[in-house]
Amino acid sequence: MDANSSKVSGSKTKPDSETNSETEQAQEKTGILQVVGSVLAAGFGVQSSKNRKRDFQHGKYTTYIIAGMVFTLIFVVSLVMVVRAVIENAGG
Repeated sequence: MDANSSKVSGSKTKPDSETNSETEQAQEKTGILQVVGSVLAAGFGVQSSKNRKRDFQHGKYTTYIIAGMVFTLIFVVSLVMVVRAVIENAGG
């Protein structure tokens, strides 16, 4: 009876080494939402240590550089637009 139960339970569970490697493979690819979230968090200075480690271990630096440049451009353009709107309303 023990032999049958071990066969059934053994076929349903995976060894720890297989589970860990699957988890690592799933985490290797950083999705666009993870990149955007990391860039926004880093831009505002609230990036968690866990996400920072994930980004450095599994992300491509060029992706983060491009995303950071796009974020910076959008941020600067939005600031210029807000300042222009305030100046027009104050001077008018």
